[in-house]
Amino acid sequence: MKSSILLMIICATLCHSQEIRRDKQYPPPEFLKALQPIHDVCVAKHGVTDAAIQQFSDGEIHEDEAMKCYMNCLFHEAKVIDEAGELHYEKFVNLLPESMHDIALFMGKKCLYPKGETQCDRAFWLHSCWKKADPKHYFLPGQHIWYLLE
Repeated sequence: MKSSILLMIICATLCHSQEIRRDKQYPPPEFLKALQPIHDVCVAKHGVTDAAIQQFSDGEIHEDEAMKCYMNCLFHEAKVIDEAGELHYEKFVNLLPESMHDIALFMGKKCLYPKGETQCDRAFWLHSCWKKADPKHYFLPGQHIWYLLE
């Protein structure tokens, strides 16, 4: 009996922790505002659909070449990646609001050595790794979260 109750509590905790967080404080509205122009530039450059962005952000990881290059574009537009496609993690974390620093460090600690043949592949690897590390807090900027700015 005790083991059944303990198993139910563990399952409830794990299932609850996998819910994504979208509320008036997270993702931080000021950060979303800063990302919107970068998103717009990268969507125009790479033709990724908002449906693909939302599916990756809030649903399952899936491969889409336009989205991979959108992810890479976000890094370039934010100036946190060099010409060789190497992410400068310190620059990346410093662009985030203070409230996201611990989240980013937790997400990133298992994702230090991106893999992939191209810059787009490495950007996709990083985003996939971050999403797996912390699905609750991971988000990919797109139309599906701009409603939080209202």
